[in-house]
Amino acid sequence: MPRPASDWITLADAAELFAAAGVQITTSTLARWAHEGKLQSIRPGRLIYVRRAQVRSMLTPRKRGVPADTIQSGLFEDWPE
Repeated sequence: MPRPASDWITLADAAELFAAAGVQITTSTLARWAHEGKLQSIRPGRLIYVRRAQVRSMLTPRKRGVPADTIQSGLFEDWPE
């Protein structure tokens, strides 16, 4: 069977990407996520493949918070210091 395009990786490869980032995850968890639709996946044979870019984006920290200049100036005036 021909290999899928390079953006598609096996669950074992995805687990290795998580492990390299310090996140221990099993292939069964990844398979469950694929089944639930949390990970885009294909199954051309017996193996399940997920998108490498999607796995990497899951490992990228999200920017959180609100810039200070967007907060209303009088919002916290009544708070004790």
